[in-house]
Amino acid sequence: MVGASAIKIDLEKRVMNVGEITLKEGDWISVDGTTGKVFAGKIPTSEPSLEEQTDLLTLLNWADEISARKNIRSAPNGGPTRGLQVWANADYPKDARRARSYGAVGIGLCRTEHMFFEPERLPIVQEMILSETSDGRTAALNKLLPTQRKDFDGLFEAMDGYPVIIRLIDPPLHEFMPDEEALLEEVITMRVKGQTDGLKAKEDLLESIKGMHESNPMMGLRGVRLSIVMPEIVEMQVRAIFEAAADCTLRGIVVKPEVMIPLTGTVKELEWIQPRLLRIASAVMAEKKIKFEYKFGTMIEIPRAAVTAQEVAKQAEFFSFGTNDLTQMTYGYSRDDAERNFLITYQEQGILGTNPFQTIDREGVGKLMQWAIDEGRKTRPNLEVGICGEHGGDPNSIEWCHMIGNNYVSCSPFRVPIARLAAAHAALKHQPVVAKKAVAKKAVAKKVVTSSPKGKKVAKKK
Repeated sequence: MVGASAIKIDLEKRVMNVGEITLKEGDWISVDGTTGKVFAGKIPTSEPSLEEQTDLLTLLNWADEISARKNIRSAPNGGPTRGLQVWANADYPKDARRARSYGAVGIGLCRTEHMFFEPERLPIVQEMILSETSDGRTAALNKLLPTQRKDFDGLFEAMDGYPVIIRLIDPPLHEFMPDEEALLEEVITMRVKGQTDGLKAKEDLLESIKGMHESNPMMGLRGVRLSIVMPEIVEMQVRAIFEAAADCTLRGIVVKPEVMIPLTGTVKELEWIQPRLLRIASAVMAEKKIKFEYKFGTMIEIPRAAVTAQEVAKQAEFFSFGTNDLTQMTYGYSRDDAERNFLITYQEQGILGTNPFQTIDREGVGKLMQWAIDEGRKTRPNLEVGICGEHGGDPNSIEWCHMIGNNYVSCSPFRVPIARLAAAHAALKHQPVVAKKAVAKKAVAKKVVTSSPKGKKVAKKK
């Protein structure tokens, strides 16, 4: 927060003074993020509703009509049969409902690991992680199954009739454990004070966390690698997804589940894990005596997966570009470190024109995406392709996705209206070139060969 020089904070008394007004720790203040004004007290708020903005709705509907036109780019072996759609990233039913109210026509990313961080679930997740046997992990996961099923049930109900892409667990397991440094400090304090009650349990936990240590966890045991080492986790998740989908179908809800396997680097990983998950899907539908359409696909975040997309598409029924990680992997930048240390300098010195984590780098990351789409559709002509990174709400990136033949972009629910307008802008911007060619072709087609009075054949326009 900047521009608040009138505020004086007394840390010892834990009060804040603004002129003659004094606020104590725990008092409410309200901030208007548009005007920058700060109010003493708790001001009633309400969520904005598009339904009340009739002019904006009209504009957005026009935008949807334009962006719905078939994509002008003809991919070598197929491509979108419709224009670029706007989906949303949503982890909970309330997010999905908001996204739908803003005009999203699908969920492009549900991050299942966010559900694991709920206070009542985290201890069960930690119990699963600390289990030394497959049976122990399964027993803990069985406690999570009902809550995961309920989560997915709510998502399917909120998006009745629209596709829902659910990403299986992605982050490394240490993220679900207590902070190592804080726990070490706690253990040392207990030892110094001679506190023995509970000390052994904390020491054992500390050793387990140390055993999970990785030099570069974001490139370590996570994503599909974790699924192969500990398949019990994703087996539970897939069962929860399909049980929820079956229950919703029986209630008359139209479900379109799409299961996304993250961080694929080689098709061999999909060949190992995907058949196991497909068997669970088939088993659930047999148990519930119900059938519905579904897909299994992958997240393209690693350059190797993009380069070998023709092979990856033999297993994956859809691609979703995780542009955040794909940018990190392609540039070799750690996003957190780059944005904190040198990225601004790079932009100021003209080394980078834009922040590649905000706008897709067309010459590098974008070319990888284009290659992956073309190669993937050589294997699977109707391959569905989208993006679900933060670039999904950036107009410049949306234009690039339109140009290379994406089916959809997925972004935060609050950015859906912006993305809808950007998709229409992209369609309008790139349509005239094709329109001119079409007019030229029609002109040529109307030429007919006739005979002149002197018997010479000439081309004549009707």
